[in-house]
Amino acid sequence: MGRIRGIAWYTLLGLLSLVFIAPIVWMLTTSFKSADEATRVPPTILPAEPTTSAYDTLFTGDSQTPVLRWFLNSLLAASGQALLVLVVASMAAYALARMEFRGKKIVFALIIGTLFVPIFTLIIPNFLIIDRLGWLDSLWALIVPGAASAFGVFFLRQFFLGLPRELEEAALLEGANSWQIFTKVILPLSKPALATLAVISFLTNWNDFIWPVYTLFSPENFTLPPGLGTLQGAYNINYPVIMAGAALASIPALILFMVSQRYIIEGVSRSGLKG
Repeated sequence: MGRIRGIAWYTLLGLLSLVFIAPIVWMLTTSFKSADEATRVPPTILPAEPTTSAYDTLFTGDSQTPVLRWFLNSLLAASGQALLVLVVASMAAYALARMEFRGKKIVFALIIGTLFVPIFTLIIPNFLIIDRLGWLDSLWALIVPGAASAFGVFFLRQFFLGLPRELEEAALLEGANSWQIFTKVILPLSKPALATLAVISFLTNWNDFIWPVYTLFSPENFTLPPGLGTLQGAYNINYPVIMAGAALASIPALILFMVSQRYIIEGVSRSGLKG
């Protein structure tokens, strides 16, 4: 009975894996098809005559479709925002988890309350602030506004609360101040949570479409999501080219997942966010 249950369980996991992997395989195979084969009915799974013409078109775009520039812009914006989120959220979370000050619970409640505010209600206020700062049509508009992450503060606070206080007390007896305890004791112990938050912040910025559309106007300043959206008009819905662009955009996400999978599981399990 147990063996049958095990076989059924692994069969179910295999089917679920197939559901998630199939779109990736379809994206990759379509990117190596010709434009005619990509729209053929019935569709073909593997390209009959593999070609790299979609990637050639993608990487030799004109000034209106500089795909490599979009990739670099996305990489800089996502990395910059992830770094800022780690700095801001870690310091705020440590203060809320370990320090005592008047109104701490109110501050934490207000931070959590912002998680329930629909993101679209903040587009106009954030746009006006970015306009006043002169950051429209620049990467600063994509990096700075998301640096104050309420989720990041909550996530790291939960993790810090789970760390033993004895380590901090020992460091305090050795003469360390609050900043030294934070940087030399807390942060080194928080690598799983920091890695998890960095990945979440990076992918959130990397996949963002709405905010770049509102704040970026020049084709050379686009990031990948809005930039790839213009490929439909630029190439008359050339599906292999679109799929090649999607494959390019998925590379960092797949690399991050493979590198940080262990840290993400550990960070989530130790932060009180288990399902």
